[in-house]
Amino acid sequence: MTEIIMRPSARVLLADQDDRILLFRGSDGTWFTPGGGLDPGEPVEVAAARELREETGYLVTPENLGRVVAVGAGHWRGGWDGLLYYSVESYFFLRVTGFTVDTSGFTDHERRDIGEHRWWSVADLRTTGENVVPWGLVGLLERLHAGQPPADPVRLPWHHPEFAHLAAPEPH
Repeated sequence: MTEIIMRPSARVLLADQDDRILLFRGSDGTWFTPGGGLDPGEPVEVAAARELREETGYLVTPENLGRVVAVGAGHWRGGWDGLLYYSVESYFFLRVTGFTVDTSGFTDHERRDIGEHRWWSVADLRTTGENVVPWGLVGLLERLHAGQPPADPVRLPWHHPEFAHLAAPEPH
């Protein structure tokens, strides 16, 4: 039996003053939000603030991130190690103005696997043929940009359908 590694993560839907969100492009061509795994014992909002600082240079206190607006969960295989992971991804929404992305805090792995970043409008996301994750982002962003955050976190579809046959593991 293959060991499944639990890897909760915190991600940020970072929007600018023009209602565009920041996405990074991975080596496989997928566009994704800033964020990453929680350190052992690290609260999700602390991880989100840390990841945002490391990946974009933007400083925010965990309290200023607000609450989780969306979650997604499922299995995926690490491209760097081939291991099977199960993640519960928690998404925060944060608006910034006059911000220039600074990727100097990237890890070696991120420098190798992230080729570019770009600010995307909802119209860009709606019409692109590229893979953008999390899936279901457009409807959520429309609500968030309109100042109508969901009362409870929205459940986003998992973006690795090849692992849909696997049951969610029991948390340790």
